[in-house]
Amino acid sequence: MIRIIMHGCNGKMGQVISGMIAEDPELEVTAGIDPRDDGHNPYPVFSDIEFCDVEADCLIDFSTATVVDKMMDYCVAHKLPCVICTTGLSKEQLEKVEEVSKSVAVLRSANMSLGINLLLKLLKKAAGVLAPAGFDIEVLEKHHNLKLDAPSGTALALADSVNEELGGTYEYVFDRSGRRLQRPQKEIGISAVRGGTIVGEHDVIFAGTDEVVTFSHTAYSKAVFGRGAVQAAKFLAGKSAGLYDMSDVIEAALD
Repeated sequence: MIRIIMHGCNGKMGQVISGMIAEDPELEVTAGIDPRDDGHNPYPVFSDIEFCDVEADCLIDFSTATVVDKMMDYCVAHKLPCVICTTGLSKEQLEKVEEVSKSVAVLRSANMSLGINLLLKLLKKAAGVLAPAGFDIEVLEKHHNLKLDAPSGTALALADSVNEELGGTYEYVFDRSGRRLQRPQKEIGISAVRGGTIVGEHDVIFAGTDEVVTFSHTAYSKAVFGRGAVQAAKFLAGKSAGLYDMSDVIEAALD
């Protein structure tokens, strides 16, 4: 049995993950961390991680950037592997993640979805075949009308995956309205749509002469990110140190 501390347990994703773990015979939540608690969880909840004295094998973090530093300090002190799902970390915090990974195992990814991370791998293979054959490459992403950033971090990660396979030789174009010229071959167009309650849709389009190949991923709920976090915790438990991401979880599943 893998024992989990759920950091941010009473947030929307914390509750989703707690429910998933409750149905998984390989896992159990032994403690939660959240500044607010009404006692409804079947495990003890601590208002601050420094008060947590419960044994665990891994921590899953779905909290806020303001408390991630203290969480990482706790994991180092207790030699506790951690899955960091919180986004919006500063440059200094990202540097701290790398430093902490020298002492304990840390897994962090821009997108925790298993589907997206498998797609990142498939895109490399597609780019290596289709780009040299003259296919143009476009990325289209759609999200709800409350999302502040555009394009999404996932859209950029998809473009980066393609570009890495192509030696980083392609330029990104976010807006073509200010120019009137034929599309250069070595560019990746990235477009964003915002509207309604769209959870997340990403299309990567390879457009060639007389044929189009499209890779698509649609998230119908945020549960897909929780499912990835649970698989990441299973992967990370028992590891002593190192910096990992979801591509490592995918690789382990494919082996």
